[in-house]
Amino acid sequence: MPRTIAFRASPADQAQAALADLTARYGQSPDFAADVIVALGGDGFMLETLHATQSLGLPVYGMNCGTIGFLMNAYQPDGLEARLEAAVEEVIHPLAMKATRSDGTVVQGLAINEVSLLRAGPQAAKLRILVDGRERMAELVCDGALVCTPAGSTAYNYSAHGPILPIGSDVLALTAVAAFRPRRWRGALLPSTATVRFEVLEPHKRPVMADADGHSVRDVVAVEIRSEPRIRHRILFDPGHGLEERLISEQFA
Repeated sequence: MPRTIAFRASPADQAQAALADLTARYGQSPDFAADVIVALGGDGFMLETLHATQSLGLPVYGMNCGTIGFLMNAYQPDGLEARLEAAVEEVIHPLAMKATRSDGTVVQGLAINEVSLLRAGPQAAKLRILVDGRERMAELVCDGALVCTPAGSTAYNYSAHGPILPIGSDVLALTAVAAFRPRRWRGALLPSTATVRFEVLEPHKRPVMADADGHSVRDVVAVEIRSEPRIRHRILFDPGHGLEERLISEQFA
């Protein structure tokens, strides 16, 4: 049975050209009336689409019109309806961020890939790390730190030399960015039920910003991060090219 498709495209020329071609072939439905959403762009646009359509509960099938396309399928305009029918669904859960700023205001956000803390001045950040209310590191001197999901473990986490996590594992990665002290500390693996709290030491001298999938908060003094299992993002992949296969392949590239 043909699916009703809502196409969404990034502003990039390649994605806009694909949008024009695909809507001419398959039609265009508003998001609320669709059976499936097809996102045209790169990984950044895929994350934007997942956030924007979160409340609809619809599966999202990405077609790569960007650079990396880790969360995307190959772009091929022919046979799209058959590909959607055969696609395999992966369900991922985002991270919830609660960032407290120096003026006492609290900013909340969701991140499908990672929540990161980064120094916002010329000096290294100093962070205290607590897990489920227990101090695990009194002082981490670094350029930053992040907590990532399995789906996000090949993104910024991997660039910071963090581990790649299998999809479906009930694990989060806590990874340091350019750690100075402890010099060789690379981070930790934590259960997905854990709540991680970063407290910024000397925040006026060593300002820190937090970021959840591009949603940035400056002058933070504390950031709490936890998995949010009540929110489900449904992503469709061509058979044999799902997240699990991509995560394994990435480790042998």
